[in-house]
Amino acid sequence: MRDPQIAIHSQNVDLLNRKQTIVPKFLLCLAAAMGSTFAGFNMADAQTPTQATLTSRTEPVPSRESMYKDLESQAASLEKHYRHVKRIVRTVQPTVAHIEAKKRQSANSSGKSSGSDQRVVVIEEAGAGVVIQYRGRTYVITNYHVIESSGISDIRIESDGIVYYPTRAMHDRATDLSVLEVDKRGLTPAKLGDSRQTEIGDFVVAVGSPFGLSHSVSYGIVSALHRHDLELGPQGVKYQDFMQTDAAINPGNSGGPLMNIRGEVVGINTAIASNSGGNDGIGFSIPINMVMRIVSDLIDFGEVKRGFLGVSLDARYGAERAKQLGLDRSYGALITSITPNSPAAVSNLQVGDVVLEYNNRRIHNDSHLVTRVSLSTIGEEVPLRVFRRGNFQTITVKITDRSQFKR
Repeated sequence: MRDPQIAIHSQNVDLLNRKQTIVPKFLLCLAAAMGSTFAGFNMADAQTPTQATLTSRTEPVPSRESMYKDLESQAASLEKHYRHVKRIVRTVQPTVAHIEAKKRQSANSSGKSSGSDQRVVVIEEAGAGVVIQYRGRTYVITNYHVIESSGISDIRIESDGIVYYPTRAMHDRATDLSVLEVDKRGLTPAKLGDSRQTEIGDFVVAVGSPFGLSHSVSYGIVSALHRHDLELGPQGVKYQDFMQTDAAINPGNSGGPLMNIRGEVVGINTAIASNSGGNDGIGFSIPINMVMRIVSDLIDFGEVKRGFLGVSLDARYGAERAKQLGLDRSYGALITSITPNSPAAVSNLQVGDVVLEYNNRRIHNDSHLVTRVSLSTIGEEVPLRVFRRGNFQTITVKITDRSQFKR
């Protein structure tokens, strides 16, 4: 069976591969259970027809009225749960925008992007966005791939039946995030949560525009945290720290919010793992704290200021190398070189150190450490737990701006 591929959502996303045919396991289990019943049936266990008839007659048959009353009593607790879901939806719907973008691509008559017979093809795509207010101004957050290759005049934002057009668009391709500034009043800002408080098993609600159907709602739970190293789309997403959810997410959900039971936005829905191109119960959302770290820089500086530690890492580091160093765990990032005058050099990090934790969070591998450092606030002092020549120790580093060390 093929490994699932990762699809970044858009209205016209192509199918990634053919849908696999899977025999539902519960049907096989049912057949097995029936088989074991018949195999264990013998004359010693059998009842005579008279006995069976008498037994069935003594069992009370509930009336239809009593059956409905039983359903009503059981439904009361469920209705309370779903009433809360409805309140969440009513509260947050005005804060979710439907986005349509026209993208112009060059192609020839054969559908290829090269050749002498070139023509411009306009593709319309749909996604979603979250309305926020930052420093007294109104913005809409979405995914970069939703509006990629679109000019300002090609982007249309709709919220609560009113159409808006952005006056400025800012992008960070490395995290697949964009923010659109809207001058016109009338948009309702969302309430942002703290994604650091999100835990596996938390109930979540997703709102978006799957297949262009605006303000569609689904729900589920947070299935996992800190997903990274996913192969996302043809261009990829460099910095990843996704939340995983089983809430139904489909092409067109991109840019829409993932919300907790308080109606607070805890993530921006971005991608799916799918064999079919549609929802297979594995969706990925960018944590809102990470989103706002990127968005605030885009608004304030016009670019994202990346954190810098000043180390090179061994991409091949794994269980075998860890064992050679005396470690009984394979996670972490092995330092192979240190940039002079960098935060790592100033803090006395050394070649051969294995970084096990960064800011009190376990580091899985080299790319994970790169992402954590890049998303750190400039000037932030961060504790690193390292393994050095048989000993564990904590070293504090002060993160600086990567642009200061560009060659």
